This record gives sequence, C-alpha cells and structure tokens, in this order.
Amino acid sequence: MGGSPDDKDFVYDDGADDAPREDEGRALEDSAAGSPGGPNADALDRDSSLISPPSSLAICLVSGGMDSCVTAAIARAENDEVAFLHISYGQLTERRERRAFDELADFYGVSKRLAVSLEHLARIGGSSLTDPSIPVAAADLTSRRIPTSYVPFRNAHLLAVATSWAEVSGAGRIYIGAVAEDSTGYPDCRPEFYEAFQRTIDMGTRPSTRVEIRTPVISLRKSEIIRRGVELGAPLNLTWSCYRAEDAACGACDSCALRLRAFREAGVPDPIPYAH
Repeated sequence: MGGSPDDKDFVYDDGADDAPREDEGRALEDSAAGSPGGPNADALDRDSSLISPPSSLAICLVSGGMDSCVTAAIARAENDEVAFLHISYGQLTERRERRAFDELADFYGVSKRLAVSLEHLARIGGSSLTDPSIPVAAADLTSRRIPTSYVPFRNAHLLAVATSWAEVSGAGRIYIGAVAEDSTGYPDCRPEFYEAFQRTIDMGTRPSTRVEIRTPVISLRKSEIIRRGVELGAPLNLTWSCYRAEDAACGACDSCALRLRAFREAGVPDPIPYAH
C-alpha cells in the first residue's frame, strides 16, 4: 500500500543534470571509481531522468505527534521548501495519526506529501502498538526497561524510506523528531543511532548524493519541545500522541503520560481532549 489517491507527487525534470557535487571524498566513491573519473564511478553516477538535481528541499518525517510537529516547524523555518512524509505500520491509532498528518500538512500548506504503509512491521509484531495480543502497558515513567510499545528497529525503516525519497527528489536534508529523553526506552532514539545511520546513507547512496539527517529536538526535554513549538506557532492542537485511543486520548499510556507531564512542566494547557 502506498500513498492515498490524494497524495501529491514530485514532477521530475527530464533534463535534470545530476553532476557530482564538489565534495568527492566519500569512501564509497573512491572504492567504486578506482581512480578519479573511473568508469565504475561513471556507472554509479550515470545521469537519470528519474533523479532530480540537488535542491533546497528538505523531507520531514511527520507522525502526527507533538515532537514531529515541532520538528516540522523547525524544518519549515530552516529550508526554502519542505516535503512531509508519513509512515504507517499497522499501529493501533493509525487512522488518527494519519488525520493529524493531513491536518498538519494542510496547516503548513505543504503540497509535496507522501504517505507510505509498512504493513510488514505489523506482521512481524513484537510490539503492543502492532500486535493485538500484547496489551499497551499503563504508564510507568520511572521504568528504565524497553517498553512494550517499542516497535523493533522502526526508525531505521522510516529513515530508509525517507532516504529513498530524498535521493530521487534531490532533497538535501531529512528531519526526524527523535528525542534522546526517550532513548532509555527506545534504542533507535539515541544520537548514536542517527550518527550510524548517517554513515549508512553516505555509503549506500549515489556518489553525488548528499543527504543529511537532522534531529533538531533530540537534546531537548519534552517540556522544552513544547516551549519551542509555542515560539514557532506550531499547531500543537492538531497533534496526537495516545497509543490506545483515537477519539479522546486515554491519559494512561506512556505517551499520554509523557505528554501531560511535558505540558504541565511547560506551563501550557494541553489542547487535545482526554477521556479522563
């Protein structure tokens, strides 16, 4: 399942000149070329009408939660053009998160948007977000254990899709709203993970491709993210964080508890409805 019929796609320039950029020092290019300008390098970096030239475009992963919302606001402020990417994976609140994505994209006037389904993550299971046999645990903000809501290696899948789209579209940056405060529970939220994935992008893409992962809120506390969002005028009222419910947030899962605590510490009222 790809994007919905309403998703807007890039129009590619058949005359795009995909010439290598000035920095030619990457290990992949050196090993592929054998010598500068070697035939293997030419084969790797052959002009293609399906590949757009480098641009000021950035791709932002937007789940619909408050971290991705504020990250999107930052990406919009730092780049001339932003494309929004939403990835579903069979999670319990998939429809509500997709609604949040659409409303955020509409709010920011984003025309380049893509929604992708990674249904294999639900078939793999192993998470209370994707496996109905595993209950979503009640919040325990003191626990240092990996929670049941961890979707195994999920963020690598998200970044892989974003990288493919970035390489085809010519986008130079990928924004993701990872938060290190979550990294005690989610190993793929650690800064080290993103440093390692950056190396994967550098080694696994065309020699002329330059795509940078940006994690602008990774060092912030949740309350600081909210304050930053308020400063930027981010529409936090359009976001959704609950792991269990799609009408009124349950207020009892880890994600709700973290959100409620963050708004309380920031001194800002949470604008979404709660069941209790």
